Amino acid sequence: MEQLHSIENVPPLPKVRRAAIRPILKPGRAFWPVVALLTAIVAWGIMAWTVQVRQGLGSAGYNDHAFWAIYIADVITFIGVSYGGAVVSAILRLTGAHWRAPLTRIAEATAVVTVIIGASFIIPHLGRPERVLELIWRPNLSSPIFWDFVAVSTYAFASIVFFFLPLMPDLAVSNPAMEEAGLTRRARLFKLLSFRWNGNQRQHRRLNGAIGLVAIMIIPLAVSVHSVLSWAFSLTSRPWWHESIWAPYFVVAALYSGIALVILVVALFRKVYGLEPFISERHFVRLGFILVPFGAAYLYLTLADFLPGSYVGEHGIAAVFSAVITGRYALWFWIFVFGGCIIPIVIMALPWTRRLGFIVGAAALVDGSLWLKRIIMVVAPANYERVNGLFGAYHFTWISISVTLAGVAAIPLLLLLLFRVVPILPVTEMEEIAAIEAGIISAHAPVSGGVGKTIAPELVAPGVTAIDTTANLDMHTEGI
Repeated sequence: MEQLHSIENVPPLPKVRRAAIRPILKPGRAFWPVVALLTAIVAWGIMAWTVQVRQGLGSAGYNDHAFWAIYIADVITFIGVSYGGAVVSAILRLTGAHWRAPLTRIAEATAVVTVIIGASFIIPHLGRPERVLELIWRPNLSSPIFWDFVAVSTYAFASIVFFFLPLMPDLAVSNPAMEEAGLTRRARLFKLLSFRWNGNQRQHRRLNGAIGLVAIMIIPLAVSVHSVLSWAFSLTSRPWWHESIWAPYFVVAALYSGIALVILVVALFRKVYGLEPFISERHFVRLGFILVPFGAAYLYLTLADFLPGSYVGEHGIAAVFSAVITGRYALWFWIFVFGGCIIPIVIMALPWTRRLGFIVGAAALVDGSLWLKRIIMVVAPANYERVNGLFGAYHFTWISISVTLAGVAAIPLLLLLLFRVVPILPVTEMEEIAAIEAGIISAHAPVSGGVGKTIAPELVAPGVTAIDTTANLDMHTEGI
């Protein structure tokens, strides 16, 4: 039987390694109460869904007019936010931005978790869970829904691979600490999943090549997935859905909301697990700067989406746009415009609001506002009746709200449980970058054997002793 020992019982480790394995060894007193609360919310949502299965989609507010509503908006939102973690991490890896290192593990884990949750929302959206099997057993190749399924599945697999590859060296370097702490089963698991990693040059070259290849592939995958998702709307003859601009519109929205979610999740785990020495306020400022151009682009695309239809004044589109801009949906639309686009840009533009609290608040506004925008984009055209030019009504019910909140609660729940199993920081990557910046190893070659062991002589910078350099890296790993 495994015994959970205190982190203080582990032999002295570099600061980054101790911080990375702290959630595994000693997650904190509030861990299990928080997990229990989040689990209760998820369980309540599952219970609400079982009621919906028995009573039908009408219990979730759906009707003859609102044939698409909250669940498809949830699918778009959750799958969309997953791109922020994956694409931003991929781009920063490909551009060689060293400051990314402490963020990558959390960002890539968020991408994996959210794409799985987002894909699961298709089940309540379809009404009958067995209909999901028809996508496999009886696929309709002419339907964009089938190609959504193919694209999302491919992207989910790529996200899991992108998360796992950089994890392999960290499992190897964390294995001795697991053994010393008495976590023998965890140590055996780490040894198995590290695939005999020992940090030699050949392994580094292959791993770096594989990570680079997946990083290149995941960017067009993310673009294609949300493009295909937008075509599920654009290929339907409804006012406002039948728009050619929706593919880039969806992609930019996904990246915009995804970066905002990364800011929120990183801020949460930074606070909970005391990662302030490694994730500083400047990381959030840089993420905020990445957020701004996507916010500006999304605001521009919103104008480009509304202007032609409003100017031409075709009856159906004019009616929907009037309801969105000045009618029944106007309050939620203008909350999106100001809360989701203008206020976050202003926060990052003003030096005195370019602070951690303001940036986190801006990210929360972005994610909340873009969910409202997606609700409007789905519900307004679906509710419009072409025959009489009137709108039907969609009402949220306790079932649809419970299922949606369960998806929201599942994000921190799955991340908390995941980081009880794997290191929360990319240890090897942070130590290698710190070693390069400290001049301990050459910037032109990877570490052989991992930092903290004897480094291969050909990799050591001129004039530096290559024996047990780990102690010299603590000051450099902080705030990379």
